[in-house]
Amino acid sequence: MEIYPNLILDALRQVRYPGSGQDIVSLGMVCDDIRIDGKKVSLSLQFPRETDPFARSVVRAAEAAIEAQVGEDVEIRGNIAIKARPKAEKPAERPLSGVKNIVGVSSGKGGVGKSTVACNLAVSLANMGYKVGLLDADIFGPSVPKMLGVEDEQLYMREKDGKNLIIPVEKFGVKLLSIGFVVDKEKAVLWRGAMASNALKQLITDADWGELDYFVIDMPPGTSDIHLTLVQTLGITGAVVVTTPQDVALADARKGVSMFLGEHVNVPVLGIVENMSWFTPASHPEEKYYIFGRDGGKNLAQELNVKLLGQIPMVASICKGGDDGVPVVLQNSVSGQSFMELAQNVVTAVDERNATLPPTARVETH
Repeated sequence: MEIYPNLILDALRQVRYPGSGQDIVSLGMVCDDIRIDGKKVSLSLQFPRETDPFARSVVRAAEAAIEAQVGEDVEIRGNIAIKARPKAEKPAERPLSGVKNIVGVSSGKGGVGKSTVACNLAVSLANMGYKVGLLDADIFGPSVPKMLGVEDEQLYMREKDGKNLIIPVEKFGVKLLSIGFVVDKEKAVLWRGAMASNALKQLITDADWGELDYFVIDMPPGTSDIHLTLVQTLGITGAVVVTTPQDVALADARKGVSMFLGEHVNVPVLGIVENMSWFTPASHPEEKYYIFGRDGGKNLAQELNVKLLGQIPMVASICKGGDDGVPVVLQNSVSGQSFMELAQNVVTAVDERNATLPPTARVETH
């Protein structure tokens, strides 16, 4: 009598798994590895767990059923292997699942005041009553700790849901983390790209950020693998691009906008912030001197068909506030008011974006 796989399966349909009322073929317990070599038959049975109490009795019943169906001369005894069904993998939890909106603050080049804008934006949002987090993702030049006066803070861990998580530092109503907390502030950070990306992922996924309305990310200047790490780790709600009115800065800002809107990144651009728009002397607040050119950021926003979120004047109090660790938005000044207006414009832009576009998907790595 010729032996073929369907004959073996018909025999195994006579074997029922105890307590289920179903046969082992219907339950998917017979693996797709039936081998027939003359009279010798081998196969594997898959059980719900490694130490299944019915495994041996089911194997004996399977051997008997095959001998009854095929013939007593079939060589099946000892040729049935026992396997455990692989555990279903839990779907990976979305990073920052308690965060409603993720706003990336970026710039095409350094020196345009991106970190100043990020810090004052975060503090402004907190002053408006929102729950805010701030991540200093500028791995090689972290400046947020100094700007918010927390350079000497120590990081601590807490256990939550069986996992040790970093506790963000809190200042001015903002939860914040920076690589600056764990490196020597007097030395340069000499890391390869992979190390920097892994450190950044830890600050995002291994921290207890909790429930937040806005998560502001101070991105590194330019376009780099850090930006790719961020868009591959998070679905960023929208990006804010910072520039000065200067032509050199505008050229790089244009590249930054292009990066976010490109098909491989596809992050909505909430708008452009024109920083250092003009210089106003403290003794003559009504005067404006356009040191770096006039309305460059405004014109770029019109050219690219994106919003102009704000024009921030250049005054000494902004620099002093950053150096002293007290953001200028906390001061009752013209520059402080400009940051509050920026925050309101960002909130409006985020609301419009959420009303008209689906959530941003993370960039898939291929």
